[in-house]
Amino acid sequence: MSAGQGAMTAPVRDVTGQARAAFMLGAGLLLVSAVLLLLGSAAGSTGFESFLTAGHDPVARQIIWDIRLPRTAGAWLAGALLGLAGAVAQGLFRNPLADPYLLGSASGASLAVAASMALLGMSPLATQWLVRLGLTGAAFVGAVAAVLLTLLLAKGVQHTLRLLLAGVIVGVVLGALTALTMLLVPEVQQTMQAFTLGSTAFVGWASCVLMAGAWLACMVVAWMLSHALDGLALGEATALSLGLPLPAMRAALVVVLALATGAAVAQTGLIAFVGLAAPHMVRSVVKTTHGRLILLASLMGAVLLLAADILARALIAPQELPVGVLTAVLGGSYLLWLMHRRTSRGQVL
Repeated sequence: MSAGQGAMTAPVRDVTGQARAAFMLGAGLLLVSAVLLLLGSAAGSTGFESFLTAGHDPVARQIIWDIRLPRTAGAWLAGALLGLAGAVAQGLFRNPLADPYLLGSASGASLAVAASMALLGMSPLATQWLVRLGLTGAAFVGAVAAVLLTLLLAKGVQHTLRLLLAGVIVGVVLGALTALTMLLVPEVQQTMQAFTLGSTAFVGWASCVLMAGAWLACMVVAWMLSHALDGLALGEATALSLGLPLPAMRAALVVVLALATGAAVAQTGLIAFVGLAAPHMVRSVVKTTHGRLILLASLMGAVLLLAADILARALIAPQELPVGVLTAVLGGSYLLWLMHRRTSRGQVL
């Protein structure tokens, strides 16, 4: 074989190796997910007793089926949504430090929940429609409304930097309004504390169905638009030279980001670092295109959040820690270690 032929086959071998590594990572994450789903159905305030006696004890069976299984599946799905949203955000903004809450969705959801609680306690006229909407519905509406406000301030999605700055501004302003609401109506502080720390304790089967539907829709659209993220990774000018309709694709990706983040936040509250850390962990194992990265980051986010949720239930049982605290500690520690390792090598995140 000539030198020219060897140079041509080297990229082919590299692509094949990347595909194989991505497949192995995905299979490993699915296997870990299956093990964690089994552990999650067994872990709880009563220990493993309910799991062992579920076959002949109707009360234990109800605990497993109506409480532990939907909570475990919900934690997996919420983590999958956050991991997917994190990969899309980092590709869309071409910034490895971007997270799913960058467009103000977290602040919007928090403000909507705080305002709903305040109105429920203050205005009888607001009670009827707020009860029908529910806190989870209010959180989703608030998250989507915050993203729309960000788009309005940024005058569309054409300029990534303007969109990023608008998201930061919206997040700060809505966060201040949430704090003001809590100051004026102190009764909402306990509920808001649980929401901001994140919890999967109230996830039921209906929530799982909603998150599964949102995940499927977001994954299909994100995968179809993954070549736009690959083009953006080479630079905006290069992406335009490839004939990609960037404005329309950016708008669709922002919708995916808003839907995935809003669906997760509405059901589990604000859970930090999962969407930020999951794509980093995938990229540290395998270098691949955004089509595979989005799926792998989604699986990685699901594993991270489910593992943290099981730890939150088991560490101080029968009590439990807020899962958002564990994800912040574990995710922050990982990113600090990653930053230290790459800085020592003269690299950046």
